[in-house]
Amino acid sequence: MLALAALGMLASIIVGLMASRVGAKVGRGLRKDVFRKVVGFSNGEFDKFSTASLITRSTNDIQQIQLLTVMILRMVLYAPIMAAGGIFKVFRTNVDMSWIIALAVALIVMVVVMPKFKIVQSMVDRLNLVSREILTGLQVIRAFSTEKYEEKRFDGANKDLTKTNLFVNRAMTFMMPFMMLIMNGIAVLIVWVGGHSINDGSMQVGDMMAFIQYTMQIIMSFLMICMISVMLPRAAVSADRVDEILTSSTLIHDPDNPVHFGENGNGEVRFDHVSFRYPGAKEDVLHDISFTAEPGKTTALIGSTGSGKSTLVNLLPRFYDVTEGKITIDGVDIRSIPRQLLRNNVGLVLQEPFLFSKTIEENIAIASPSRHSANLEDVRKMASIADVDDDISAFAEGYGTLVGERGVTLSGGQKQRVAIARMLMQHAPIMVFDDSLSA
Repeated sequence: MLALAALGMLASIIVGLMASRVGAKVGRGLRKDVFRKVVGFSNGEFDKFSTASLITRSTNDIQQIQLLTVMILRMVLYAPIMAAGGIFKVFRTNVDMSWIIALAVALIVMVVVMPKFKIVQSMVDRLNLVSREILTGLQVIRAFSTEKYEEKRFDGANKDLTKTNLFVNRAMTFMMPFMMLIMNGIAVLIVWVGGHSINDGSMQVGDMMAFIQYTMQIIMSFLMICMISVMLPRAAVSADRVDEILTSSTLIHDPDNPVHFGENGNGEVRFDHVSFRYPGAKEDVLHDISFTAEPGKTTALIGSTGSGKSTLVNLLPRFYDVTEGKITIDGVDIRSIPRQLLRNNVGLVLQEPFLFSKTIEENIAIASPSRHSANLEDVRKMASIADVDDDISAFAEGYGTLVGERGVTLSGGQKQRVAIARMLMQHAPIMVFDDSLSA
């Protein structure tokens, strides 16, 4: 018996380790697939899924799937074997008391609750969204003294999530004591019924004790399955949310027969009767736009706020695709050019420059065609052209200065000039500035 107990313990440890490894690999694989899919999204998909929701789906939802995978490997595959073995031994021990097991199983199944897990996950999305907005826009909140309002908004989202979580957790907390009550009540019922059988001489004490043992084994097996059935709804909701990302169709694809425009091109950009409307919109944002940006010249787009200047700029690197007409570079339709090749030839400085929480040198060098071999001399040269070299040299750490999250340690003008230096580092023949000289 001691040897069997030791063997059982060893088997449990091995199963636990294997289940954990499999669960971790499932989670890693899903996160990798989701990340690859999201990186390939066009702006249209980002408009559909909020950033907060994508973060929740990439972390919390995948964690729920990973946890369920571990529990299935540890319990669901193990419980039916235990239950089948217990039922087989029960019917060999005493058939007359088998109705007690049927009663126990029926009571356990009746207790299973399917809480509101879909609502929980959507509320986690909402809380992440509010938190992200508040933390990102903290300076604006302080400038307008709206701290109390934002606290109430966060508190509202937090309380909604707390109430739903409390409902779910109360249901799950209630289950365990009730299950123990059923188990102990069944044991008392077996002793009561078995005691009368022993008194009548139709049953031995050892048989009654064995019956109790086998019944507990069966009940524990069904208890394990019920615990999984409680976890299953939340994991199922999470799986649906992750699957929604993985199966979503990306609007912008690389062509089946790509065209690689050669080095002999001079970089002529032509908009030929271009029209564009956002997905789901009823009217065009841009309608029948035609012009040519000739090589070696500066082409300026001037218009009032909301006239579609940034939208037009986003069409050139194919963040969106045109609804009608076409855009060509040296006579080649950009939709027939692989996206990576196209974007390597179009340098872009966005209206709001985004800097990574790295050093200034790393932020500029990230756009270099040979990122791993970009040296400080090249970085300084581009920074000098962008007129930011003196500012960087004035820092104590120079080009090794960490810019913080979203470049928080730099001024607006410094961020714009670092972004321009980064674009120059790309050595792209076509350079696009989206209102990036304002500061």
